[in-house]
Amino acid sequence: MALTKEHIREALSAIAHPAGGDLVARGCVLNIAVCDEHASVRICMTQGNPSEPQPSRDQLAKMGALVDSMVRAAAKEQGIDALGLIVDFVDHQGEVIMKLKGDAKGVARQQNKDDPKTPTPQNNAATGVPGVKHIIAVGAGKGGVGKTTVAVNLAIGLGRKGHAVGLLDGDIYGPSLPTMLGLHSVEQVVLEGALQPFMAHGVKSITMGKLVDAEKPLIWRGPMAHGAFHQLIERTQWGELDYLIIDLPPGTGDVPLTLAQSVQLTGAVVVCTPQRVAQDDAVRASAMFESLGVEVLGVVENMSYFIGDDGKEYDIFGRGGAQQMAQRLNHPFLGAIPINMALRENCDGGKPTHNFDSKTAGGEMLPKALETLVDQLEAQVMLASMGKGSSKPTLTVS
Repeated sequence: MALTKEHIREALSAIAHPAGGDLVARGCVLNIAVCDEHASVRICMTQGNPSEPQPSRDQLAKMGALVDSMVRAAAKEQGIDALGLIVDFVDHQGEVIMKLKGDAKGVARQQNKDDPKTPTPQNNAATGVPGVKHIIAVGAGKGGVGKTTVAVNLAIGLGRKGHAVGLLDGDIYGPSLPTMLGLHSVEQVVLEGALQPFMAHGVKSITMGKLVDAEKPLIWRGPMAHGAFHQLIERTQWGELDYLIIDLPPGTGDVPLTLAQSVQLTGAVVVCTPQRVAQDDAVRASAMFESLGVEVLGVVENMSYFIGDDGKEYDIFGRGGAQQMAQRLNHPFLGAIPINMALRENCDGGKPTHNFDSKTAGGEMLPKALETLVDQLEAQVMLASMGKGSSKPTLTVS
């Protein structure tokens, strides 16, 4: 297999332009060159509209990180794990205003001489959340893979082991925590300008679903979602926590990029179902985290198999696909979660603790799978903390 211009063009066509459409459709991609395991892309964000103001350096850095992750994912699909990539952002006269260089170790940026030290997504001054030891993002490349289900059960499982745990519903457009935690009858409290998290099932939580009308859609552009996420992070009074689990929206858009740039993450968990179509998108999500300097703590295979009322296991989605993907990407495999009628009923009924009791979880399989998942995550967090900085991508500025 070989990476071609068309592979890269297809990857770039999935990236939205801030003014509408995608980079390819708007003619922003001026040139693509590929030679073996090296590629270069030339992009003009104002192509076709030279009077339009150039994006800020921070906006270009975010766009560059997204371009890098998407192209790198396309390369991995063609069997290229160590892609040398150069992304040039140019103005309408063709002059380079920002250069990004990426290799297997991450992304570095070279800018014009008057601003050589502007931080990249990897070395941005991301900070922690006061009082929180470990911040873990739970993400996925596509919707419908059970990302929120995994985030909720991870939080509940960690809480059952005696940890102080918070759960942030970062899925701005489709918040699900009110349903999964049974929060519909409680109101959001604000004290002295600070959001007070809900305490339910032994876990503190905050969700956009309790701040907006549940019946109305959130028709927000990127900057609005960006701002809303910042509000949830900065205005919530979490107190002392061992773990803060953040449920991200699907894909590789504004909110995941905002999170990686503004919050010092311990790492990320990627959720995937066994099907190939889910794996393809999960690879992109993984590449996004890696390009932003966020360690992937592991992959979870959700809906790995179905447990029928007869107790038999049915591989309706083809068990093991996500595990094979994790091995291919050299990521830890945290475990496989089955699906049964009890899991669906407990999630819809706002009773997640029932998933950990064999009497209310449809037998022993689901509780054991969830306990294994929590144990594996704890182990990976410990390893990440012990080797903090040793496995992160490094930057070279030239």
